[in-house]
Amino acid sequence: MGILDTLFGRTKPVKPDLDQLFGVPSAALTLEAAAGFRPTGLGSVCFASVEGGAFDEVERQVRALLDADTERGGVPVEASKDSYGYSWLLARHEPGELPELVNDLHAVNSELEAHGFGPQLLCSLVGFRDTDGRRPLALVYLYKRGTFYPFAPLPGGGEKRDNPLELEVNAMLGNDLRLEKDLARWFPVWGAPGL
Repeated sequence: MGILDTLFGRTKPVKPDLDQLFGVPSAALTLEAAAGFRPTGLGSVCFASVEGGAFDEVERQVRALLDADTERGGVPVEASKDSYGYSWLLARHEPGELPELVNDLHAVNSELEAHGFGPQLLCSLVGFRDTDGRRPLALVYLYKRGTFYPFAPLPGGGEKRDNPLELEVNAMLGNDLRLEKDLARWFPVWGAPGL
């Protein structure tokens, strides 16, 4: 950063730190103890697709990597596109296998980044439910910011959020995760696979 950046209030963008994903299992313990939310075993990665053979090959490699355990009873990864045209890869594990799920999400992000497709990565999320199984919650990792935020859609459909729950979860996870301080960046991920 130069003197002009300082004078005009510009800051350097935060570099992605994929190792932040490994903080999710610790955050899950806090979430369960403090708020009764447990992992669902579902997690997904969202990215903007790119036309071309190179990207298609990397996507095939990522899917093959995640599907490697299907012969031992693992569930194959599911690919989908949302209404905005973004691609999602959904990984499934048993709820008690959160570290394995986080490893899968980290592997997807790392592979895309290693092949030069980091700019296409948008976010990753890990799903949670309360003990009654009615209230969904996701911890969303913003790739370009290197931060997390909670996203809690209200049950029953529609596009409404449980803002008090999001703020409560944000307050309780401050020691576990690098949280996004700018609430304007807490984007809704309506209908995201894994939520």
